[in-house]
Amino acid sequence: MVHKVREADLFESSVGLVERVLDTSIAEKIRSCIQCGTCSASCPTAYAMDYTPRWIIAALRAGQWERVLRSNTPWLCASCYYCTVRCPSGIEFTDLMYALKRLAIERGIYPKGSPVLYQAFTGTVDRYGRSAEVELMARYYLRTLNPWGLIKMAPMGLRMLLKGRLPLLPHRIEGRRELAKMLDYMRERGEG
Repeated sequence: MVHKVREADLFESSVGLVERVLDTSIAEKIRSCIQCGTCSASCPTAYAMDYTPRWIIAALRAGQWERVLRSNTPWLCASCYYCTVRCPSGIEFTDLMYALKRLAIERGIYPKGSPVLYQAFTGTVDRYGRSAEVELMARYYLRTLNPWGLIKMAPMGLRMLLKGRLPLLPHRIEGRRELAKMLDYMRERGEG
């Protein structure tokens, strides 16, 4: 649900947001970023992002919060942790992306449709323990009131189905209850 607010009321002081977003175990590491670009070079989805991971770190350090939250970068993070593994400063970039998504939702500032896809994805993971692509795309396009988008995806979906790359029915993983407990714990702590 997006709340309409005045532009001037969107953010408290930059200092308040630094404490809100960067007051985590990764705060000092972000400040120690050497801007080497390893994160951006490692990211499998950087090509589609408004701003690369390297730029996001620089923008956060410069206090450009609104620009960061309006970008599609946090929403396109594949959560592969490759940037984190390769970062010479040990920046936990993926965890930062989750924090930025939460803040964007709280503030109602994000690219159109981004939270809908995020919520559809987490809903399928909650139900099945993994992504269920057919249901995910159906929920996304129906919730964004764009059934034509779903129809346009049908030819690709059919090709994937014929090649055995897209199951019609979702597969539930073993240990789904344990996964649900872990996800609930993380949500209670504000980590997921």
